[in-house]
Amino acid sequence: MAGKQPGGRPLSPHLQVYKWGPHMAVSIFHRVSGDGLAIVGALMFLAWLGAIAAGPDAYAAFVACVWYDPDAGTVHKITNILGKIVLVGLTWAFFQHLFSGLRHLVLDTGAGYELKTNKLWSALVMIAAVVATAAVWLYILAEAVNG
Repeated sequence: MAGKQPGGRPLSPHLQVYKWGPHMAVSIFHRVSGDGLAIVGALMFLAWLGAIAAGPDAYAAFVACVWYDPDAGTVHKITNILGKIVLVGLTWAFFQHLFSGLRHLVLDTGAGYELKTNKLWSALVMIAAVVATAAVWLYILAEAVNG
């Protein structure tokens, strides 16, 4: 039995052995949010730049897809909802990555490795990302309604 101790236990831990906790989730979300920001954010930025370069009609179509167009047809209304979902997702990814990065910065100083502290900070990272995203989008909504 290569790879196992005499008692049947594996020589090294793996995912079936670990008990999942918020610190593991934050680590995974840090990677996912970074990839999301890099890939989706870059594609959105390139689409925006392409729309600007293509002229006023292309830019208006881009804005209608991701923001608002009162005269939009059915296709633009659907893409408008999808565009907002992408923007909210990018906002969450930004805050998740930011707060997780700050947590890692503190961990790099040698602080916060105690299990309870690490789990608390990890949970706070996830909560803070959702709260910050909600705050930004509530502010945007309030400005859109009042402006």
